[in-house]
Amino acid sequence: MEIRLLNLLEGAREATGLTVIIDVFRAFSLECYAVENGAARILPVGDIEQAYQLKKEHPDYVLIGEREEKKPKGFDFGNSPSQIREFDFSGKTIVHTTSSGTQGLVNAVNADEIITGSFVNAGAIIEYIRRKKPETVSLVGMGYATLYNVEEDDLCGLYISNALKGIPNDFEKMKEEIRRTSGARFFINENQHFAPKIDFELCLNINRFNFVLKRYIENEALVLKRIDLS
Repeated sequence: MEIRLLNLLEGAREATGLTVIIDVFRAFSLECYAVENGAARILPVGDIEQAYQLKKEHPDYVLIGEREEKKPKGFDFGNSPSQIREFDFSGKTIVHTTSSGTQGLVNAVNADEIITGSFVNAGAIIEYIRRKKPETVSLVGMGYATLYNVEEDDLCGLYISNALKGIPNDFEKMKEEIRRTSGARFFINENQHFAPKIDFELCLNINRFNFVLKRYIENEALVLKRIDLS
């Protein structure tokens, strides 16, 4: 098995084989919480105007996302797991647009298969890859607004790569590094209304969920659906 560690939009476009698009803070962590709370499907979109149009056409859809980490005008929720973890999404369709993760899902045009990546379901991702036994695995860290690498995405890719290679991981050490670096913004007082401390813990709750979210194409639209690993 060839394992490729890639980054940002260029990495998403270069990704081949079974591709994991990684966005720990916070898109693909949030999506796991939403699916666990009953969401039937998630429609990831890169263009915010497309998100608004889908909401206009389907008022029952739940609009979730961010630009510059903040909830856009007219959205039901921002890109914060703490905002949605108690919400009942049973049977609902979510439209999700973010500056990083969903951009990767849209741009990974050469991948054979695409799943999302985060620490909250890292164990399920690893097991899914082992079962599929692909020739190539591409692990793509989407970074901050696809502009530059961030520790949480790079370390999540490393965590998955190490596990597939049989190399032990020290997750607590990884978590400490993230806390000192890219995760420090969750501990700034003036950020608490859009990047609360609790989101740091929710996004780094390792192996909380035993499912993966796989990207499908239905009626020319991208759709994420849950695949359980039990």
